[in-house]
Amino acid sequence: MQLGHCQGLLNQAQVKLGELEHYRGDYQQQWITEGQRGVSGQWLMNYQRFLSQLETAIGQQRQTLAWHDNNLHKVREVWQQRYARLEGLRKLVKRYQEEARLSADKREQKLLDELSQRIRRDDSA
Repeated sequence: MQLGHCQGLLNQAQVKLGELEHYRGDYQQQWITEGQRGVSGQWLMNYQRFLSQLETAIGQQRQTLAWHDNNLHKVREVWQQRYARLEGLRKLVKRYQEEARLSADKREQKLLDELSQRIRRDDSA
């Protein structure tokens, strides 16, 4: 899974939990408002049943949020391991390139030295 996708799912779960909790607050405020005017037994039973269902939904959403959070941590860990490996490989390639460059420089210098010696020998002869 992509790290960004997992972060997006976690954010969506957080938003949904916030919405459910906000809705619960609004519903509880409705109880205060209606309760001051007086409510029937049926209204109270319906209120309690719905509030119970809402609490269940909030609990489930918290579990979903925890699952997405845990999943994000796992995906991030894998990403970090892969990134560390990639960086290690980049350093290795860079070292090999540097070694190849130094080796080529030495060969070139050796050839130049040999050429210079030949020219001196030819000039002195």
